[in-house]
Amino acid sequence: MDFLATSIYDNPLRTWLIALFVAVVTAAALRVFLALGVRQIARLASHTETTWDDAFVELLRHTKWLFLLIVSLFAGSLLLTLPERVRGIMNAVVVVALLIQAGIWLNATILFWVKDYRQRKLKEDPASVTTMSAMSFVGRLVLWSVILLLILDNLGVNVTALVAGLGVGGIAVALAVQNILGDLFASLSIVLDKPFTVGDFLIIDNYMGSVEYIGLKTTRVRSLSGEQLVFSNADLLGSRIRNYGRMFERRVAFNIGVTYQTPRDQLIKIPTIIQKAVEAQESTRFDRSHFKEYGDFSLNFETVYYVLGPDYNTYMDIQQAVNLCIHERFEEEGIEFAYPTQTLFLQRQQA
Repeated sequence: MDFLATSIYDNPLRTWLIALFVAVVTAAALRVFLALGVRQIARLASHTETTWDDAFVELLRHTKWLFLLIVSLFAGSLLLTLPERVRGIMNAVVVVALLIQAGIWLNATILFWVKDYRQRKLKEDPASVTTMSAMSFVGRLVLWSVILLLILDNLGVNVTALVAGLGVGGIAVALAVQNILGDLFASLSIVLDKPFTVGDFLIIDNYMGSVEYIGLKTTRVRSLSGEQLVFSNADLLGSRIRNYGRMFERRVAFNIGVTYQTPRDQLIKIPTIIQKAVEAQESTRFDRSHFKEYGDFSLNFETVYYVLGPDYNTYMDIQQAVNLCIHERFEEEGIEFAYPTQTLFLQRQQA
């Protein structure tokens, strides 16, 4: 018993052992409670349609073991008589750990809501997804900036002087990274003005593809041949962009040439033949078909119609069907297509 009464730093060994026991039991209890709580709440959340319970589960899963250990050691230290300086250090460590853990929880919550919003809105409103992604980055940046300032303030750093110094230094940094800031402001322009969104098909100068990702510095486009094209946001906004993602219907204009030997009564039939070929296809709106001009080697007809949708494959299927239908009707009527080159006709004169 005298051994347990041995004093270590003004605390009996018995008290140290009790404090250690309390810390171990607290750590084990917190760990078990956290594991069981996550399991039970996740099971209940799987049977509900709301997302707040799923967010709470995600928050609990981001609770760090180091944070639980610090809290457990602090709980055990409350049984000890410690010097004021040591007690102050322990209090500061606990506050810092709590602030960092709070930042981790809030960061996980932001990421969860952004992910959930993205899954719900990606198909119906891709522009809002882009906006939310950019806003989430800004929100997390502000969050960790506030956490850092609170930690420094808790450690006794003069935050007011620090913020003023950062403001002066920020000007120099801005001048050094003006290209990066140009891309950053360009990304904000894309988010706010929405010239294109994720999923839109773009033609940029000689490049084309679908937008996969819009970041703070770059935008990534998947080309038709499969490779990924990466554009800086500033260069992208300085280019001429053709956005096919905003096209609701496709205007189609094509020309057909027939030989000069085609009789006039057959020439009169051609616009009607073409009109019926177009109207026979679904998702089309016929506009016009006319005998346009006397070409160098053919009599040319111009036709315009609309495909009621932006899909390129659908347009090609319809155009193929129209061409085959026209070809079939021309064969039936005995109408000959003109060759794209000059043809020499010889006529034998009778003696």
